[in-house]
Amino acid sequence: MTKFSADWSRRNFLRGALATGALVLPGSSMLVGCATSGGGQEATTGKASTENPLGVPTDSPIEIYIFNGGFGDKYATAVHEPMYKAKYPKAKINHKAEVDIAGALQSRFVGGNPPDFVNDSGDGQIPLGQLVSDKQLYDLTDLYDAPSWDDPNVKVRDTLVPGAVAQGTFGDKPYVMNMALTVYGIWYNKALFAKHGWQPPATWAEMLDLCKDIKAAGIAPWTYQGVHARYMSWPLMTMAAKLAGPDVLKAIDNLEVGAWGHEAIKESASALAGLRTKGYILSGTEGMDHIQAQGQWSAGKAAFVPCGSWLESEQKDVTPDGFEFAVMPEPLLSADSVMPKETLFASPGEPYIVPATAKNARGGLEYMRIMLSKKGAKGFTKEVSSLTVVKGAADGVELPPGLTSAQAALKAADDNVVNWMYNTWYGTMWNPGINTQMGDLLTGRKSVDEFVAGCEAEAKKIRDDDSITKYTR
Repeated sequence: MTKFSADWSRRNFLRGALATGALVLPGSSMLVGCATSGGGQEATTGKASTENPLGVPTDSPIEIYIFNGGFGDKYATAVHEPMYKAKYPKAKINHKAEVDIAGALQSRFVGGNPPDFVNDSGDGQIPLGQLVSDKQLYDLTDLYDAPSWDDPNVKVRDTLVPGAVAQGTFGDKPYVMNMALTVYGIWYNKALFAKHGWQPPATWAEMLDLCKDIKAAGIAPWTYQGVHARYMSWPLMTMAAKLAGPDVLKAIDNLEVGAWGHEAIKESASALAGLRTKGYILSGTEGMDHIQAQGQWSAGKAAFVPCGSWLESEQKDVTPDGFEFAVMPEPLLSADSVMPKETLFASPGEPYIVPATAKNARGGLEYMRIMLSKKGAKGFTKEVSSLTVVKGAADGVELPPGLTSAQAALKAADDNVVNWMYNTWYGTMWNPGINTQMGDLLTGRKSVDEFVAGCEAEAKKIRDDDSITKYTR
């Protein structure tokens, strides 16, 4: 646990502010030398021009905080910051890499003195929905409406894959820029499968048949990130959407009463819970964290693990030679499923924000514009082995096997890509809420009906809490 966990509520935020006597909201009189941006915000600005469409103060310093996690921070120091410095040579860049973003920046947000640009990620993430609710984030509309870095005739928003802007939108305004395009699915070692003549299953019936063969070969069919059981909610939600259509997910996002009790959710939960009762989950999984469980998978102790496409990068130091990362879409629960077998969950992720009271907010927007350039996105992909939300940015880049597999799966899915927002809008519903419920389901502490009731209770907590801003789609 980090010292500032994901359940950072509005009450805690205000309590901390009152304790320090330092709560400064956007636009307060404590900000000086400011001009109002197009979004009605306060920000120090320079003179806008064709060369400087966002009005960046060219000689103002910019302070950048990067989450030092699976992606590290080299992509910032080796790619994006040099691009910023080349365009604004008089601007000093103050770079910091932190593992615990909330622990490092809580007091600064409260005090009205945050950095200009923040990679708000990791276990110490400051809940994005709460930051929006507390008016602590800068509206990114000006960024997305600005001319793109590569073509002044094309807006930034038009260079991005569908859903990229929407994923960071709360209500009717975008507040979060998500850079990485993550493909989720069930991961396996293609070399291991080739050795045994196994084929990735297209249906759940085929999955169970294959699991029987895998177990007979002395390998556990499945593992998952035990104490982070919410990883298994990704196949749960995706298989439910395939079975009954994406409106199942929309109802959950909209906090509709009974949404978690949909028959498709129950069928999906029953399938996943059955992996335990049939003895198809690696012994000890429930007590493992993601590093341990994924390590067992990399070592060949288990055949399948659910994860996003960061997995290959995260496991690169512990994966043996000859291991070939590959991802498959979740199997269909029924032959008469509404969506095709190629359907998958893919989501813009790895969030970046500009605080509302940043001294150089326009510099923060410009830094995002640089990241969303072809050069910036291609550099990101090369450094961290992740696809990005910039269309065509990975073209010509030699990708490792796992990312090649993810890109192929995304292409095969075409428009059949599902997504959901509740985990972004309501952080505590996601963790510890659904995390706890999934853990109870997968270990047999709760039946499917009890799991559904528990998820409904988590949604009700959010629905009934008047201090939490609600969103719909």
